[in-house]
Amino acid sequence: KGLGARPVPKLGRPVPLWYAVRLLPSLPLKPALKPPDRCQELNTLKRNTASTRMQLCLNFQEKLCAIHERKAKKHKQELFRNLPDFTSPSGELKLLEIGTGYGVNFQFYPPGCRVTCTDINPNFQQGLSKSMSKNQHLRYERFLEAAGEDLHVVPSGSVDAVVCTLVLCSVRDVSAVLREVLRVLRPGGAFYFLEHVAADHSSWKYFWQQIYHPTWKLLFAGCCLTREIWRDLEEAAFSELSVRHVRVALPWTPIEPHIMGFAVK
Repeated sequence: KGLGARPVPKLGRPVPLWYAVRLLPSLPLKPALKPPDRCQELNTLKRNTASTRMQLCLNFQEKLCAIHERKAKKHKQELFRNLPDFTSPSGELKLLEIGTGYGVNFQFYPPGCRVTCTDINPNFQQGLSKSMSKNQHLRYERFLEAAGEDLHVVPSGSVDAVVCTLVLCSVRDVSAVLREVLRVLRPGGAFYFLEHVAADHSSWKYFWQQIYHPTWKLLFAGCCLTREIWRDLEEAAFSELSVRHVRVALPWTPIEPHIMGFAVK
């Protein structure tokens, strides 16, 4: 034993308090638990909530669009009935659709029609493939990721018909879209449209459209309830305009008033 050394307790005996205290500095310490990152938890919660909200919105949109397609089917059949009249002298009908989406209009196009699809959302291509496989009577040219206000990839005077359904309600500039339509159409070509519009200003329907407008625009990617699109068509430089105000039966929604028709360059 050295000077100042203390005896080591024998095994099997209780360890004295003075010896336990002396050993404390040499004992391996368990790492302290890291305090939870509240900011990270909050950000994760926000992301999950936003993702859930977006999925709910998408589900609601899909259901409403499916209902609208069923209700508007007869109107579309009537709308596209004279589409073959605008076949070019070469015997081909070249059609450009703005805002194609999942291709819900394909079933109404005549056999042999050559279709060019455009949309600002490239994610629609997968749904388009399914629609194309169901509509083998058409000839598909290509898909273009482009907004209706800027169709510079489409040559001027290169198509016989342009189709736009439920798109002008959400574009940034309706007049710019119509100018592009006139540019890409050949002389004598036609622009077909079906759009929901503002109700009569003296009606309760218009009152509720104004109430719903901010929320509706947020839920439906900028869709505007109170546009008077027929006025934009009247101001555009079409040589002929055929427009009808119709009502698509969608009770308890603010999008019952519609216009449908075609305009000739």
